Amino acid sequence: MSILELRGVHRTHGTGELAVHALAGVDLTVEAGELVAVMGPSGSGKSTLLNLAGGLDRPTRGEVFVAGQRLADLPVRRLAALRRRMVGYVFQDLNLLPSLTAAENVAMPLELDGVSPRRAQRTARATLDAVGLTELADRYPDDLSGGQQQRVAIARALVGDRRLVLADEPTGALDSVTGEAVLQLLRGRVDQGAAGLLVTHEARHAGWADRVVFLRDGVIVDTAGPLPRPEDLLTAGGAE
Repeated sequence: MSILELRGVHRTHGTGELAVHALAGVDLTVEAGELVAVMGPSGSGKSTLLNLAGGLDRPTRGEVFVAGQRLADLPVRRLAALRRRMVGYVFQDLNLLPSLTAAENVAMPLELDGVSPRRAQRTARATLDAVGLTELADRYPDDLSGGQQQRVAIARALVGDRRLVLADEPTGALDSVTGEAVLQLLRGRVDQGAAGLLVTHEARHAGWADRVVFLRDGVIVDTAGPLPRPEDLLTAGGAE
């Protein structure tokens, strides 16, 4: 079952000679249980693609569907509810609320959707535990390192029953070991039935995906199966 579908999606910013064509006719489907990595140079449209997939922006032309619902058909409040319940985001700039603790940041989407504060806190703390932040749940973002803040943002994206997880360079502030652990969590959520869209510039991170699409100048120029991960290459080399 497809969780995300983009049909002939264009996104143009500005008009006339100043127009920037961020996306130009993108078709993409991501199934339940599938992790798709998006790679390409800076300015190729990767972040625009994520924003459209999650309903944070609207296409100039084309259609976006999430779990069979055409986003353009949804009024503002229903679109906001769909994002809270079904879509998890990891933004490049994290978007953590500085006045809330780590646990409160993670619990917030659940509480906004009507989950009781006690249950939301319990779920949030369990998710923070999964990203290795059990002891830091009551700290505020300004009291956390950049890598710790990024793990809070990832926990917020994974908390609850999200069916679509969108991640924009989710390991950018993390060391290699923690980054691999985060990708393993994302992979685990996808293996449980979610759909995942991962923007990354590193081939070793794309190696966690089932499929890789390559964007250039707002167009998908190539698609490949899973890229080999470094440990796979070492294993293959040792087997010779």
